Amino acid sequence: MTVENTPTAGRHAAAAPVTTSGYEPEVEARLREDIAQIRSRYPEGHERSALIPMLHLVQSVDGYVAPRGIAICAESLGLTRSEVSAVATFYSQFRRHPAGEYHVGVCTNALCAVMGGDEVWKAVAEHTGLGNDETSEDGRISLERIECNAACDYAPVVMVNWEFFDNQTPASAVDIIDRLRRGEDVVPTRGPETLPTFRENSRVLAGFEDGRSDEGGRPGDPSLLGLRIARENGWTAPKEETK
Repeated sequence: MTVENTPTAGRHAAAAPVTTSGYEPEVEARLREDIAQIRSRYPEGHERSALIPMLHLVQSVDGYVAPRGIAICAESLGLTRSEVSAVATFYSQFRRHPAGEYHVGVCTNALCAVMGGDEVWKAVAEHTGLGNDETSEDGRISLERIECNAACDYAPVVMVNWEFFDNQTPASAVDIIDRLRRGEDVVPTRGPETLPTFRENSRVLAGFEDGRSDEGGRPGDPSLLGLRIARENGWTAPKEETK
């Protein structure tokens, strides 16, 4: 039996102190420093525009937009909690309960569905035992049925923590999840050379660079096909008539 499981361990283990915000003092200090940096990006009178990156920031700390994250954003911008919640519930990238370390989104909209997205979703849902917007008990994997990944040229597409995995099949998508569960490195089709966690990418979305923007290759041929055909045929966009 480990020490943590002994009857006396609970009496002697001191809980980490928290501030009135609900965050540990060191965490809150870093969070407020980052919030100040985000606010500084916006001119006076337009501070409210900082709300979306702030929500990504608190999500990078908690793994979702927690009530304490809502509160600190509201306080920092002079907004009500309901005003902040209205934004957090509108945008689908903000989670309202803990996401997995690896948040797996399967596109089942239009082209992806035609190309097999529904089968991919069925396979990963059955394999994990999770439904839409559910997280595994160990916190490793969460699933989301996504309306569009904006990557139709590589359909069907799966995203993990908003990184692309193109041209998926039911078997390849299940293999990605199994490898993530085993703690193996998984390389997105496009983007960074190793897959960031959900919290790490949330911080990037908050506007804090991770030094990996140069990783990944050039646009693939499917993305450039239309441009190539247009150039071969001398097609150009119509010019706006001027009077």
